[in-house]
Amino acid sequence: MGLFGNFVAGGLAGLAVDLCLFPLDTIKTRLQSEQGFFKAGGFSGIYKGIGSVLSGSIPSAAIFFIVYEGFKAYYSIYPPGSTSEAAVQAIASALGAIAACIVRVPVEVVKQRSQVSLDSTKSSLDVFRETVAKEGYHGLYRGFRITVIRDSLFSLLEFPIWEQMKTFYAVYYGLEKTAPLAGACLGGVAGAISGFLTTPIDVAKTQMMLADSDALATKMGLLQSLVRIGGQGGLPGLFRGAVPRVCWISIGGFIFLGVYDSALTYMSTVAV
Repeated sequence: MGLFGNFVAGGLAGLAVDLCLFPLDTIKTRLQSEQGFFKAGGFSGIYKGIGSVLSGSIPSAAIFFIVYEGFKAYYSIYPPGSTSEAAVQAIASALGAIAACIVRVPVEVVKQRSQVSLDSTKSSLDVFRETVAKEGYHGLYRGFRITVIRDSLFSLLEFPIWEQMKTFYAVYYGLEKTAPLAGACLGGVAGAISGFLTTPIDVAKTQMMLADSDALATKMGLLQSLVRIGGQGGLPGLFRGAVPRVCWISIGGFIFLGVYDSALTYMSTVAV
C-alpha cells in the first residue's frame, strides 16, 4: 500500500473535515477579520468559498501525509514512546505542513476572501480571477510565510501529542494498536490544545490575507503583526475566534485523524 495508501487516506480525511466543518471555519474567519463579524457577513452565506476548499482539500491533505509518513518510515529505527521517536514525528509533521502549504495557501486566500465578501453572487472562481487580476499570481500566496509558521508549529504540537497519546493508550490497555475510534478521540484532544496555542498566528494570517494589497497588514512580518493586533485589542484581540477555531480543530482532529486511521486500516485489510 505504502505512500499511495497515505495519499488516498489523507485526501479522504481532508475532504471529510472541510465538508463537515466549513460553517465553523467561516464564522472563525469573520470573527478575525478587521471589519468585524457582522460587516464581514455575520451568519449569512456560511458556505461561501466552499468551491475552493473542494478543489484543494484533497491534494493538500494528501501531500501532508505522504511527506509525514514517508519521513517517519525513513527514520523508523527508534522505539515507540521514546524521545527520539517524538522528535522524528515532530520534524515529519512540520515538513508535511510546509509541503502542504504550496497548495493550501492559495486555497486559503480564495476561501477567506469569499467568506467575507458581501457580494452573494461572487463564486470562488470569481474571487480567484479577481485576485490574479489585481495582484498577479503572487497574490494567491499572500501570507505564505505566516501560514507556514502557523501550520508547521501547529503540526509540531498536534502530531507528536497525538502519536504519543496513542502509544500510551495502547500500552495502558495492553493493546497492539489503538483502535481508530480511540485514535480519533485522542486526535480531537491534540487538535484542541494545538489549535488554541496557535490562534494568535492564525489571527495575523487571516488579517494579512484579507487586507488590500496596499494595506499596512500586508507589509508586516509575524512579530510586527502580533504587536499591532495586541496593541489594538490586547490579549482578547490576539485570541479572536479562538472558540470556533478550537471547536473546528478539535472536531476536525476527531474526523481527520479518525478517517485517516480508518481508511489505512480498511485498505490494509483489503490488501491482505
